[in-house]
Amino acid sequence: MLRLDNAYGVSPISPSPPGLNERGITMLSTRFTKEFGVKHPITCGGMTRVGKAELIAAVANTGALGFLTALTQPTPEDLVKEIARCRTMTDQKFGVNLTILPTIKPVPYDEYRQAVIESGIKVVETAGNNPAPHLPAFKAAGVKVIHKCVTVRHALKAEALGVDAVSIDGLECAGHPGEDDVGGLILFAAAADKIKIPLIASGGIADARGLVAALALGCDGVNMGTRFMATVEAPIHVNVKRAIVANDERATNLILRTLHNTARVAKNAISDRVVEIERAGGAKFEDVKDLVAGTRGAVVLDEGDLDYGIWSAGQTQGLIHDIPTCADLMKQMIGEAQKIIASRLAGMIAA
Repeated sequence: MLRLDNAYGVSPISPSPPGLNERGITMLSTRFTKEFGVKHPITCGGMTRVGKAELIAAVANTGALGFLTALTQPTPEDLVKEIARCRTMTDQKFGVNLTILPTIKPVPYDEYRQAVIESGIKVVETAGNNPAPHLPAFKAAGVKVIHKCVTVRHALKAEALGVDAVSIDGLECAGHPGEDDVGGLILFAAAADKIKIPLIASGGIADARGLVAALALGCDGVNMGTRFMATVEAPIHVNVKRAIVANDERATNLILRTLHNTARVAKNAISDRVVEIERAGGAKFEDVKDLVAGTRGAVVLDEGDLDYGIWSAGQTQGLIHDIPTCADLMKQMIGEAQKIIASRLAGMIAA
C-alpha cells in the first residue's frame, strides 16, 4: 500500500469521490456522527505544519472530520486562502483547529477566529488554554466547538463552558499529554463516566482495534494524528512517513518534563539531547530553546532530515505498518471495526 508519488508522498485528490457507504461499507453511527453530521466517528485533529488542505480534504472525502491547523498559516488572511483551497478539493465538511497558547510573539487569535467564522466553517477544534473568550462569537455564528484537553477536570470545565464535544488526550499521544500521566485506557473511561456531551478518545489509536476499544470504553469517536501523518496525502516528507512505519512503540521521548510543559516527540538525536540536558538537573528553557525551535522541526517535515529538530509522534508508531491513502485507511478501519464488533466480540457471548 506504499505509494511514493513524489518527495512528499502526495497524489492528486479527486474532488468529491463516492462516500464509503456507497462502496458497500456500513457506517458506524454514534452521537458524534449524528450531532456533527459526518459519516464516520473519526477525526484528524489539528497538527502544526501537517494539517494543510491536501490532508484535510482527503480526510473529509472519506467521510471523517479533519481540521486545518489555523496557526500553520502565517496570517489570518492566509488561513482564509487555505480554507478556500481546501474547498477546491472537497465538498464535504471539514473544520479548523485553533490552538490557544502563550507565545513569545503575540498571536492575533481574535482575527484568526473571525477568519474562521467569515469563511463559513461550522466546526472548530480548540486546544491549549481556556476557549471561553472565543465561545460567544463561535456560538453566535452557529459554529460547533470541540475542545481538546488532557484531564477529566478540564473536560468537565469545558463542558460547563458550553462546548459541543470534548476530545481527551491520553499519555500515549503525540504532542502535549499534560502532566498527570494517565493512559487512555483509564482516562477515556473515567471521562465517559462524567461527561454528558459527545466524547472523542485521542492518543494511542491507529487502527480498528483502538476505535472499537474507545467505543467500548464509552467514547463516541476517536481522534488520530500520527496515523494520518503516515498517509499518502499528508504534506510532509516521505522520510518522516517511512520513519513512523519503521519505528516501534518505544521510539518517542517525553521532553520538557522538568519545565512542566511535557511534549511527546519522536526519538532522535535532538530529543535525546534535550532529555540528557534535563536529566543533568537545573535545566532552564534557554538551555534547550534552540534545540526545540519550531523552525528546526519544520526542516524535518519539509526536507526529511530526521535528526535536524524535534517532531511530534505518538506511541502508535508501533501500530503503523504502511502508508495508505486516507480512503484506503478509512475503508480498512471501518471494515475491520465492524468485523470485530459483529464477529469477534459477538462470538464471545455464550448462548
